[in-house]
Amino acid sequence: MKRLLFALLLVVALPAAAAEPYAPVYRAPNEFPVLDAIEARRDALAAAVDSLQALTDARHAEAAEAADAAALDLRPDWSRVPRPKSPDDFKVRLDHLPPVPQYYTGTCWAYSSTSLMESEVMRLSGRRIKLSEMWTAYWEYVEKVRRWVREYGHSVVDEGSQSEGLIEVYRLYGAVPAEAYSGVLFADGRHDHDAMLAEILAYLDYVKSRDLWDEESVVRAVREILDRHMGRPPETFVFDGREYAPRSFLSDILRLDMDDYVSCVSRLDTPFGTWVLNDVVDNWRRSDRYLNIPLDDFYRVIREAVKDGYSVDLGGDNSEPYVDGKYDVADVPPWDIPHDAIDQGSREFRIVEGTTTDDHGIHAVGYTKVKGRDWFLIKDSNRSSRLGQFEGYYFFSGDFIKLKMLAIMVHKDRLEGLLPEG
Repeated sequence: MKRLLFALLLVVALPAAAAEPYAPVYRAPNEFPVLDAIEARRDALAAAVDSLQALTDARHAEAAEAADAAALDLRPDWSRVPRPKSPDDFKVRLDHLPPVPQYYTGTCWAYSSTSLMESEVMRLSGRRIKLSEMWTAYWEYVEKVRRWVREYGHSVVDEGSQSEGLIEVYRLYGAVPAEAYSGVLFADGRHDHDAMLAEILAYLDYVKSRDLWDEESVVRAVREILDRHMGRPPETFVFDGREYAPRSFLSDILRLDMDDYVSCVSRLDTPFGTWVLNDVVDNWRRSDRYLNIPLDDFYRVIREAVKDGYSVDLGGDNSEPYVDGKYDVADVPPWDIPHDAIDQGSREFRIVEGTTTDDHGIHAVGYTKVKGRDWFLIKDSNRSSRLGQFEGYYFFSGDFIKLKMLAIMVHKDRLEGLLPEG
């Protein structure tokens, strides 16, 4: 008993064990009121700058908007220019179907060349058949992407092309009427290729960044994008109660031979009478099958073709201040260049300096003279041609065509004596 009591007294008398040095504990983070105040001051200054910048940005945006609203365009005074006043003023009016708008697309080339083919069908067989522009645009995208893969990204994929594109598409895929393929899925029927093109280009960027150069898979993927936005083109369709494939429709109904159509340019940098490269961005095929002819012949072919019943597809510049959709007219005012000074040299100078550019495709479907000057009735798909009194039409002076049109496509019968032998 004494031993037990002693042991208890000993335990009570011993000091408690010391706490473990550096034992981990949690506590509230340190505070730095001075630094917090400096940061608050910094944020307040930044907010003040942001607010001032926002006010300044808004003020400049408002000023720019007001300046745009008040801006005036340099234009000729058309009231002083003798010119056709309506399509009825044209003594020669060739058969053509009514103009149709391209809406939010860069496919003017498909509209002008399709219109040419429609008029050619009427000239050759008398049949009025509305053809599908979007059929051509769809397959042209496919061929652009195919070449892009083969060139490892060193080829243009965009909305633009040349009228020759229709020739190549018809050769490869045939043709279809508009009723068989509209190429638009929007309920209002208005084309808008903005999102589709962005998706295609984003996909091609992905392909290039990963070196995925498999032609079949890339083309298949792009076709899936096209199908979602434009609809899948038909393999067969019914026309006038019979089923056709696109190739048989071209040969049996349209009866057009693509070898009958020739593209021409007029340039000084290559010999006349030879096949040359039309060196513009939209010639993404880099085709060198453009016949180079002197300006006098170039213009004569256009004028005499239309006068004799052959319409002509034209491609060239439409960005000058004297292309005025509100008045349905394009002419060259003397304050740019006097009419009698328009020649091969002045034309070439504007091409070289970059004021004549490859902007737009149109279709010449009529001719007349006013006060001794040539005028052409132009069928156009661009939005500017719907600003004036006669929607889808322009009146182009012969001087404007001589100075500003870069290329034409016409039936080879109109090139007698100009085509190289062989």
